[in-house]
Order: sequence, then C-alpha cells, then structure tokens
Amino acid sequence: MFVQTEVTPNPNSLKFLPGRVVSNNGSFEVTRKEDTDNELIINLLAINGVEGIFLGRDFISINKYDHIAWDEIKHIIVSLINDFYSTGKECVIEKNLNENKENLKDIEKKIVQILEEKIRPAVAKDGGDIKFKEFKDGIVKVQLQGSCSGCPSSTMTLKQGVQNLLCHYIPEVKQVEAI
Repeated sequence: MFVQTEVTPNPNSLKFLPGRVVSNNGSFEVTRKEDTDNELIINLLAINGVEGIFLGRDFISINKYDHIAWDEIKHIIVSLINDFYSTGKECVIEKNLNENKENLKDIEKKIVQILEEKIRPAVAKDGGDIKFKEFKDGIVKVQLQGSCSGCPSSTMTLKQGVQNLLCHYIPEVKQVEAI
C-alpha cells in the first residue's frame, strides 16, 4: 500500500491519503487519546508532536505542533497507517460518531444542507471539515476541524466563503462565527 500526502493551507497540517476508506460514517476529530479506543488513532496521537487527528471519508489529516518539523514525524505516521491496513482492516471508523440532526428546526436543516452540499466538499479538499453548532439571532456558529482549525486562512474562508454563501441562500443568516 502506498500512502500519499498532500499539503494543506495550514502549514501545521498534512493530509494523508491511504487509497482506502478511512471513515464510512462521517468525519471525526480526536485530540486526546482518552477520547477513543481506536488503535490507529491512539498510536498516531502518541507520536511526539502530533496535536490532533481528523478522519474524513478517504483521508486522515494530522495536525502537529509548530515546533515539530514534518520530516521528524511523517515517516512514522505513514508507517502506522500502512501497518493498520495491512492487518486486513477495511476502515478506521465504522460507526456513526456524528451529532444527531433529527431535532433541528427547518432553518437549521437548510443551513446544515448548504454546509454539507456546498461547503464541506471544498473544506475536505484541504483536509478539514465544518460542523454546524447553533443558529441564534441571525448568527450561525460552526466548528472548524482538521486542517481548518488553527489555519491562518480560516478566518478569510469563514467570512468570505461560508458567510457569503449562507447569507445568499438564507436571508435570515447575518453572520457566521467559529467556536
């Protein structure tokens, strides 16, 4: 197996593409080993310098601390991913770990739909994700994950991309904020 890597707009995040399904049931972010029992995620978080892990459908984004160089940890990450899949495992995440969307109001459902259809694919290309958290008084609150969290260009993306798009399709939306 050959794990490819792609740079992201965030210099402290790298996207790893194993050429296999990573998560077959939504995206998932972990920053603490205590929050999971997944062998691969625990091993990746144990690498000195790894700050967090984001799993998408077909990629793993790794966020590192600024003082660590990619050359120091990249080969270890690739090796762990190869080892994981070489044991015959089909994917890293199999069960749904996402929030329940059933209790959303109609306007919130529209916001989520736009985020999922128009924004999430573009954000995923950069190794990240965006999650709807709340809509109140014209303000949409979202959580940026993966490569997007801590990215220098995320504020511009949020205001010029996400906010403009949501305001265009949903007049009730006046502002978008990251939490």
